[in-house]
Amino acid sequence: MIRATILALTIAVSCAHAFAQSGDKKYGPGVTDQEIKLGQTEPYSGPVSSSSALGRGAAAYFEKINREKGGINGRKVKLISLDDGYSPPKAFEQVRKLVEEDGVLAIVGSNGSPTGVASQAYLNKAGVPQLFQISGSRKFNDPKHAPWSTGFFIPFYTEGQIFGRLILKSWPNSRIAVLYPNDELGREYLAGLRAGLGDKADAMIVRVANYESTSPTIDSQVAQLASSGADLFFNAALTKFASQSIRRAREMAWNARMIVPSISGSIGAILRPAGLENAKGLISSQWQKDPTDPRWADDKDVRDYLDFVKTYLPGVNPEETAYATGYMVGNLMETILKSCGDELTRENVVKHATNLKSVSLVLGLPGVSYENSPEDYNIIRNLQFVEFDGTKWTPFAAQVGN
Repeated sequence: MIRATILALTIAVSCAHAFAQSGDKKYGPGVTDQEIKLGQTEPYSGPVSSSSALGRGAAAYFEKINREKGGINGRKVKLISLDDGYSPPKAFEQVRKLVEEDGVLAIVGSNGSPTGVASQAYLNKAGVPQLFQISGSRKFNDPKHAPWSTGFFIPFYTEGQIFGRLILKSWPNSRIAVLYPNDELGREYLAGLRAGLGDKADAMIVRVANYESTSPTIDSQVAQLASSGADLFFNAALTKFASQSIRRAREMAWNARMIVPSISGSIGAILRPAGLENAKGLISSQWQKDPTDPRWADDKDVRDYLDFVKTYLPGVNPEETAYATGYMVGNLMETILKSCGDELTRENVVKHATNLKSVSLVLGLPGVSYENSPEDYNIIRNLQFVEFDGTKWTPFAAQVGN
């Protein structure tokens, strides 16, 4: 009887111990009961330093949840954001420092295709999550060869392809001129456009011009395109070059129908410097709310964001929409880390980041779906076509499936 009692107690203690073990917290590098450490690189210096607002927006978002919510599941989030100067070699060295010296759990929301690609192989070999790279390169949607890497933007190739199909459907007899930056982003847009046009691409595209990011202006390229006689201008220029090309085309009285991709549709950052009257009639696509667009003036997400800017980014011009993109990345990471609970390992973070279903993304556009799968990491599942009326973007009737 005594032996039976001892055996029963031993079994009970063993079971209790096993239960306790199964309920233990599981942590990867950079995680404690009090903190989650994340890393990123941004171009705080160099030719595209204005886009470093992405990093500042994400850092401010984590400051907000640390202050107002006590962090995520009781842990404060520490984002270490280092300058890469938009230099791939420097980005690689900074990422190594974040992983090997700072011991971050994951790299999150770093900016740029070339800088992200520079460290992609290293991070995938080391098994470190490289999440929501601010890029539309297809290299960040390659689960087979780069399972630890995901992008944030819709692939540029995919968006170009969608615009190609829109042109075939709405303006099948158009003569197309194309402007694009001479880099991977620009070449992806051009390749996608050609794929969307299919076997009509060679006949419809009558002139193509590109530019370098170091070019002082792109007046000569716009003049070349205007002289082609094209009646549709696919303008994949970025940042100041997008504003310059929109303005210059209209100053030259080149009244071709103009299409700009989603990354060049900010009213405050792109269209206002170009001249709102010059931008009238532009066609674009959207997947997120532009806080500077009057049609969202009474939207709760936008009001909350503008209040956030006043509190956590004082002095910042809300027309600089890169801050809003960083804010969205922070919100998405909050969703993922919250869903991981107490299993904050690198493997589990990637698992949750690539199994997102019907995400309610702050500043997300109504009608756009945000979800992905282990087979397809792209989180933006569709786009909405819009037309600029001189004041705001309005829905454009023609719709083409993704």
